[in-house]
Amino acid sequence: MHPSCERAGLTVVGQDRCANLRWKGMFIEAVWDPTVPHSNDRLFWCQHTYNCLGPDSKLVDDYECNPARPCYQPL
Repeated sequence: MHPSCERAGLTVVGQDRCANLRWKGMFIEAVWDPTVPHSNDRLFWCQHTYNCLGPDSKLVDDYECNPARPCYQPL
């Protein structure tokens, strides 16, 4: 997917982010329009468990899914 199709904060690959983290913006192929405000829906799920909790039964999001968790898989 082209990087301009997602919010800038979620496209930085250099950040510590779990490979199993998923969010709606990953599946929307539309060029970002600066005149349309972000929804900030914060809907994340784990590709391993397919819900909002990871295999360690903790919440999944772009902050919590980090190398400190035992289920973390680097990109």
